[in-house]
Amino acid sequence: MKVLLVNAGPHKQGNTNIALSEIAKQLETNGIEAEIVQVGVKPVRSCIACAQCRTKGLERCVFDDDICNRVIEKMKDSDAFIIGSPVYYGQPTGAALSLTHRLFFAAGQLFKNKPAAAVAVCRRGGATAAIQTMNMAFQMMNMPIVTSQYWNIAYGRDPGQAALDSEGMQTMRTLADNMAFLLKKIHADGAPQYPEREEWQPMHFIR
Repeated sequence: MKVLLVNAGPHKQGNTNIALSEIAKQLETNGIEAEIVQVGVKPVRSCIACAQCRTKGLERCVFDDDICNRVIEKMKDSDAFIIGSPVYYGQPTGAALSLTHRLFFAAGQLFKNKPAAAVAVCRRGGATAAIQTMNMAFQMMNMPIVTSQYWNIAYGRDPGQAALDSEGMQTMRTLADNMAFLLKKIHADGAPQYPEREEWQPMHFIR
């Protein structure tokens, strides 16, 4: 079993990476493979609702000049998804939102039913709002949201400070333990066991 972690912060060795690395180490302690993908400072396109990914049956975005399709390819071999972001103005980074919008629209079947979690790192406040924003997409994708002993938050402003947040690091480890527990239950009989779903019955309010 494998968990794919995405660092949507710009700094490869920043505080978001510290939080995700703590999760990854604890997952591996539980016998779960973990891989962290760094978004970095390169541009990430926003979804333009062209729907070419769906009309052409691509299961990938038609724009192939950023990290999106690389994450989609990695998700084919992953059983769970975690995204971490620093908090900007009480929200996740623009890269975090642009990336998840395109991942779920273009390749939603690769994410559906797989456990997910959002992690936010902040100087002082806004982390709960950022987590709620990221969790909204998971709920629409039937992805069980993995919790911890507290909201999945670590505190730190300057590089390395998140490692000094002892409760935050414990929260990350507890999140990893909970993720490992859920994955082992889902895969207890070999192939993953997911609930059967009713066929979607969309209803638009304007007819």
